[in-house]
Amino acid sequence: MAVNMSERIAVLGAGPMGLAVAYQLAKDGHKPVVFEADDRVGGMTAAFDFGGLSIERYYHFHCISDTAFLQMLDELGLAEKMHWVETKMGYFYQGRLQAWGNPMALLRFKGLGWIAKFRYGLHAFLSTKRNDWRPLDKVEATGWIKRWVGAEAYEVLWRKLFDLKFYDYAHGLSAAWIWSRVRRIGRSRYDLFREKLGYLDGGSETLLQGMRAAIEAMGGEFRLSSPVSKVVMSDGKVQGLESKGEFHPYEKVVSTIPLPLVPRVMPDLPASVMSRFQALRNIAVVCVIAKLRKPVTENFWLNTNDPEMDIPGIVEYTNLRPLEQNVVYVPFYLPGEHPKYQDSDEIFLDKVRRYLKKVNPALTDEDFIDMRASRYRYAQPICDPGYLEKLPPVSLPVQGLWVADTSYYYPEDRGISESIGFGRKMARMAAPVVSSA
Repeated sequence: MAVNMSERIAVLGAGPMGLAVAYQLAKDGHKPVVFEADDRVGGMTAAFDFGGLSIERYYHFHCISDTAFLQMLDELGLAEKMHWVETKMGYFYQGRLQAWGNPMALLRFKGLGWIAKFRYGLHAFLSTKRNDWRPLDKVEATGWIKRWVGAEAYEVLWRKLFDLKFYDYAHGLSAAWIWSRVRRIGRSRYDLFREKLGYLDGGSETLLQGMRAAIEAMGGEFRLSSPVSKVVMSDGKVQGLESKGEFHPYEKVVSTIPLPLVPRVMPDLPASVMSRFQALRNIAVVCVIAKLRKPVTENFWLNTNDPEMDIPGIVEYTNLRPLEQNVVYVPFYLPGEHPKYQDSDEIFLDKVRRYLKKVNPALTDEDFIDMRASRYRYAQPICDPGYLEKLPPVSLPVQGLWVADTSYYYPEDRGISESIGFGRKMARMAAPVVSSA
């Protein structure tokens, strides 16, 4: 039932999910106030100045199935800035750069027997056609993949991807979560042999600034460089929040900050809820972005299986979005407590130089124009079997408090479209539509 009372509601975090919450609240007639620790909106999608080029710290791409993202572009009048490109995948294995990502590439792949190729292809095809993930929810992923593709294909095509992203957690992941990743890429194809991905003119910053402008035009507010130190609650209700030493009264708070930060910001949560948040684990990332004078390969996505490389792949961004110079992302995923996460930026930059020159021996040190490393401690939730039921409910047992992050659209992997879709649903959970009566 619609009501006439507009509410002033605090939103924690200005990543895509937080922006989506604020956008929907403002659209429904409320007054969202967004608190963000960073000096800019975007979270993991935020851009930085890379030697005169404004670009995301971490790579992003869009698939034709990203419905919530495409709907938001339409609402913001940005649809014409979206472009779809036929992209290529590759695989660097046994010192050889090979095509990848379609049936013909699989048939021609060197280093894998025919039976292994058949089993791998069948598994990928059926994963793309599957819609119901619940039978896979409590199944362990590596065992599930081995049963389908066999030991040979698992060793060549899967093991390094697991080991170099999840390390000690590699054998405790949900098959439903892995399946969703296979399906998303598979459904980005417009036929068996061609893949189509999308990019925005100006990158994600175009969407972020469009959402921010719309929120402000509808009466929403932003408090940047304003980390929330505590959500204040008493008598089972939200009273407000503390930021930069000041108390701000609110009866409703919607949080989209990473779940591992929740216990610190909400120390007065009931013990039963607190323990569920404290049990969650995340993988960190050190993502190197390099600007080069020449391309590395013709692929957007390059999987790697090489004993000298501790990375699962390389993303050659300018093979999707054209830029004046060649831009490559090289992510190092690892647990935040792993000793390597403490290595200096220069160690990671040196590795990337070596790895890219190994993939393309024509590259020289002079071809590297600029390089940067960015770190994010809570880049990827570790989704173990039965993950969703282990999460606390979005609507917590504290009146006026809703909490979620990218974990909550499991088994889908973190993505801008999923964040937008879930954020808009959270807004509707927190506040009804304000009637015009």
